[in-house]
Parts: sequence; structure tokens; C-alpha cells
Amino acid sequence: MKKHFTQPMILGVLLVATLADIAYFIAKISAIEDLGISPLIIGIVLGMTLTHTPASKIIHKWKEGIVFSAKKILRFAIIFYGFNLTFQLIASVGLAGLSVSIIMLVSTLVIGIVLGTKVFGLDRDSSILVAAGSAICGAAAVLATEGTLKSEPYKAAMAVGTVVLFGTAEMFLYPILMKAGLLGHMTDAQYGIFAGGSIHEVSQVVAAGSGVSAHAEEVAVTVKMIRVMMLAPMLIVIGIWITKSAATVGGVNGSKPEKGSIKKIIPWFAIGFIIIVGFNSLDLLPVTTVSSIRIANQFLLAMAMTALGLETHVSKFIQAGIKPLVLALILFAWLFFGGIAITYGITSII
Repeated sequence: MKKHFTQPMILGVLLVATLADIAYFIAKISAIEDLGISPLIIGIVLGMTLTHTPASKIIHKWKEGIVFSAKKILRFAIIFYGFNLTFQLIASVGLAGLSVSIIMLVSTLVIGIVLGTKVFGLDRDSSILVAAGSAICGAAAVLATEGTLKSEPYKAAMAVGTVVLFGTAEMFLYPILMKAGLLGHMTDAQYGIFAGGSIHEVSQVVAAGSGVSAHAEEVAVTVKMIRVMMLAPMLIVIGIWITKSAATVGGVNGSKPEKGSIKKIIPWFAIGFIIIVGFNSLDLLPVTTVSSIRIANQFLLAMAMTALGLETHVSKFIQAGIKPLVLALILFAWLFFGGIAITYGITSII
């Protein structure tokens, strides 16, 4: 009988948890907190740093626990991420906010995947991960998508790097342009829709919104959470797509698709995410309980990100070259210019 909780498993998980805890401590330093850098981002940097030190020998011995954190813990973290949302919150933003969110999300995904695979010649997984990080909710979306694709860890780490770079640029750039009157005659509500519909990370949206006004922040965060809600449908669509692609390749090669692959079409944690959102919408739990769950869930996400960093080597980034960064830059430009045009267009109609 196979032992599930071996010593390498336990020690690996403890190592990941310790590093995630350190990431939280660093994230609370005022200078870091002001930049809107989340513990998830710090966690992956800590993990990548440690794996390039003599400690890498220990990491290899405890790999079982590290892989468990990057895969299993990640999936449960995505499920309980649903406690950040309710269907009532989504409805409160109105048709304009919903429309901008969906249009920006779908267009960014399509542009990212098509440009990545057809123009830049990137592999499918790298293209999807960069596009998902830009289109939905940054690092959390990259993690969730990586869990569906089961891609190599360095590809997800690379996508997270683009989220940090361009999301941080958006966070500082948007309020400056708004206050300087360079975004046209945007109202605070329109700015909130624009920021929430185009900025990568939730924490970056909060910073960019609060830099203009309390109302802009409220609208921006609500619109952003609609994009987060789209995470589950996106994972389901990607699951169906890659399974059908595998079946098509199998048919062309004369081989049969993997047995039982139908059960793998829809990621179970995506369904769990939707169920939790529905449960949270019923408002059955005390506010303090939901708040505690959110804090614990954020820590689990930080653990998953840290574990991803521990599995990532810089040499893989060098092999990938500059193409993923250029793709992310193009998506950044689309989110900005396309976001402005679509926000003005939708709000003038609805």
C-alpha cells in the first residue's frame, strides 16, 4: 500500500509553508505594500532564489511535498477563491461593467493565443498562460490555468513575471494619466470600469482605483471581480479545447485518445469554484468566518506560487527568449488602448 504522507512530502510542504509565511512578512513592509506587490509574487521570487542556491539539494530531496503544494494545494486554493465573490456583487456593476469585462477578457485571450502560437511561434501552453494572466486575474489565473494545462513550471513562472512587470506599470500609469486629464473626459465610474477591465492583478486594481477616488476604486474592484468570476468558464473551455485537440492528433496519428480522457475535459476545481461562489451568494456564513477563509485561501495560493518558484530554473527563461515578453507587451498595449475605446463605446450605448 502506497504511503501518502511520507517524510519528504511533509518536509516539502513545511518548507513551502515557511517560505510563504516569509513572503507574507515581506509583503507587509510598507515600501513593498505601497507598490501593491502581493505575497504570491514574493513567494515565487523566494522559491526561484532558493532553488539557485546550495539548498537546491534539499529541495530535490523534498520534491514530493513541493509538487504536492504546486498541484494539489493549488486546486483547493482555486476552489475556495470563490469566497471572494457573490452573484450579487457581479450584478451590482450593471450591464456596462459586465460587457466591458467580458469583451476585454475574451479579446485578450484570443489575441494572446493567436499571436503567441501563429505569429511568435510560441508553444500552446506559454501562449495561453501569458494570455490568461493578462486577461483575467494575474498570478492566480496563471496558477489555475497551469493546473488545467499541466505545463512545465517555468512557463507559468514566466507568465507571472509578465503580470508583475506590466501590471505594476498599469497601477502607476493609470491614476497619473487620469489626474492629468489624458484619458479624455472620463468620469470616475468610467475610469473604474476601464481600470477593473484592463489591469492584471486585484491588488493592482485596488491601488489604481484608490489613486483616483473611493468611487473609482469601488467600481474598479467590482468590475475586476467579474473578470475573476470568468476564471472557471475559461478553465472549462480550455479543458474542452485541449482534450479535443489531443483527440484530433490521436486520430491523425492513428492512435486512440487516452482512456478516460472525457472525465478530464472539465477541471473539477473549476466546478468547485462555481459551487463555492453560489454558496457564498446565499450569505449563510458569518462575515468573520468568510474573512478568515479568504485569508487562509490567500496563504494557500502563496504556497502554490512559492512551490512553483522552487520548481523553476532561470536557464528555462533564457531558452524561452524575449518572445513571451513581447507578447505580453502587445497585450498590455491592447488592454490600455482597447480598454479605453471599449469603455467609452459601451458606456455611451448602455
